[in-house]
Amino acid sequence: MSIRNGWVKSFLGAALALLSVASVLAQNKPNPPNQPEKVLRYAFEVAETGFDPAQISDRYSRIATENIFDALYAYDYLARPVKVRPNVAVGMPEISADFRTWTIKIKSGIYFADDAAFQGKKRELTAQDFVYSYKRIFDPKNKSALFSELEGAKLLGMDELRRDSERPGASFDYDKEVPGIHALDRYTIQFKLAETRPRFIYSLADASVEGAVAREVVEMYGDKIMEHPVGTGPFKLDKWTRSSKITFVKNPNFREEFYEAEPPADDARSQAIYQQMKGRRIPMLDRVEISIIEEVQPRWLSFLGNDHELLPGLPNAFAYQAIPNNRLAPNLAKKHISMERVPVPEVSMSYFNMEDPVVGGYTAGKVALRRAIGLAYNTEEEIRLPRRNQAIPAQGPIVPMTFGYDPKFKTEMSEFNRAKAMALLDMFGYVDKDGDGWRDMPDGSPLVLEYATTPDAAMRELNEIWKKNMDAIGIRIVFLTGKWPEHLKAARAGKLMMWGLGFSASMPDGGDLLSLGYGPEKGEGNLARFENKEFDQLYTKQLLLPDGPERLAVMQQMVKIMVAHMPYKFNTHGIRTDLTQPWLLGYRRHPVSRAFWRYVDIDTSKLPK
Repeated sequence: MSIRNGWVKSFLGAALALLSVASVLAQNKPNPPNQPEKVLRYAFEVAETGFDPAQISDRYSRIATENIFDALYAYDYLARPVKVRPNVAVGMPEISADFRTWTIKIKSGIYFADDAAFQGKKRELTAQDFVYSYKRIFDPKNKSALFSELEGAKLLGMDELRRDSERPGASFDYDKEVPGIHALDRYTIQFKLAETRPRFIYSLADASVEGAVAREVVEMYGDKIMEHPVGTGPFKLDKWTRSSKITFVKNPNFREEFYEAEPPADDARSQAIYQQMKGRRIPMLDRVEISIIEEVQPRWLSFLGNDHELLPGLPNAFAYQAIPNNRLAPNLAKKHISMERVPVPEVSMSYFNMEDPVVGGYTAGKVALRRAIGLAYNTEEEIRLPRRNQAIPAQGPIVPMTFGYDPKFKTEMSEFNRAKAMALLDMFGYVDKDGDGWRDMPDGSPLVLEYATTPDAAMRELNEIWKKNMDAIGIRIVFLTGKWPEHLKAARAGKLMMWGLGFSASMPDGGDLLSLGYGPEKGEGNLARFENKEFDQLYTKQLLLPDGPERLAVMQQMVKIMVAHMPYKFNTHGIRTDLTQPWLLGYRRHPVSRAFWRYVDIDTSKLPK
């Protein structure tokens, strides 16, 4: 190479580097004075309960916390099948051959959002913050729904620490060193497990439930910590009107991070998003505004009226109007609205309180009552009418797009057989004893089902299906209407007889929602309060097994136990259609992650005038 050519190439290289720097700076400079803020607006259909990762259990609160807090790992936004990648960790974990020791380095220079708890100082994220945050899940005071997941991981010393705190007059000792969760130095955390856990990585990748919190923040706000989330993630809570509106703003302390992803080569839409977004600094939004709109019609009208950029989950009531034959309606296509229709890893269900004197219990007669109720419920009618064919029947808690889901696996769970239901009721003495036309309990007392519900149109349609099917077999059912957070509180306390709700998988593993039947989580994730020794043993066994035929067989046996005792009537797995306005860029529904705010942008030039 000649001196002249070498000089030219060096000059061009330097120029290109300067242009690259200029491009990045241009992407991240503040909005020009006359340019509108980039605001994402959409609605939750159910009210949030709060923003403390250790205490929340509902989907909507977790959406918020996943965008406020950081886990060690995260999911690639566009990769399918899903892929775990480093988040605040320096790289992937160093894992022992037996999957019992996991050692992780975290990045330096990551800071929490400013808060009074830090007394005006910048507060850096350290390994000890993760130690404290994971310990909070074991603290009985927090009643964490995540306890069973981490308890099942068998973190050395943590069970003993929890038991010590349950003694009269004792409290949880956060300062006691345990080998299960230990900071080796300021930036290194190590987990030691008593048993093999091949999928422990998933427990490290969900910021909505295991994001790092600062101890001084928790201690400063005490019982009000649900109202004061302080994390290291891309957004922070700005304003909160409970059960009405929540506003989040960009966290000015968020680290320098740029859009990267690994979309499938055969996914044209994800490839196009990646080409449009790659290299941009995240987050790109200035603010996120969440409205709580429980009724489907105003939620739909808010989107049609351009008040919302996103409709995550088209209400089933408008499926025929918006997506006739599952295609975008011409009037919406004319407005350049986009749609994405995908199966989702979630399940709708109704639970029976196994401690309730009417529907609970483990005797043959009580099991027969729950089985009869399940057999009398027409799931196909629910799919056809309230859900407008936007769902498929569920055979149990294992959901689509996770390991263990088999569309060919069939159980009695989805069977509709009114004759068999009435035969079971007759056989075990649930007959009309007083001649009023309604079945009674075997002892002659009234048989009345009390079903908790919420005051929205979607639930009213589902309630009609329940009433119609129960009327047909002579069982009275009454509906207890209330707000979702209040029902959750009552459910955890074992005060509801029946309740219909949904659960979503928090990881790409079908074993995730099998915890709904795990005895030690009774009153937390296991709202049915189901206890079965064989089920619990199988639950522990499948945790130890790598994904494969043996684990799948164990998981299916667990489903059969749940079907046999019927603590839950699993109804449907949803098919979701998300609609987006043309000025919302980069949106895709991820199978398990809810941290999409950082990956989307608003094209302010396309905003309606």
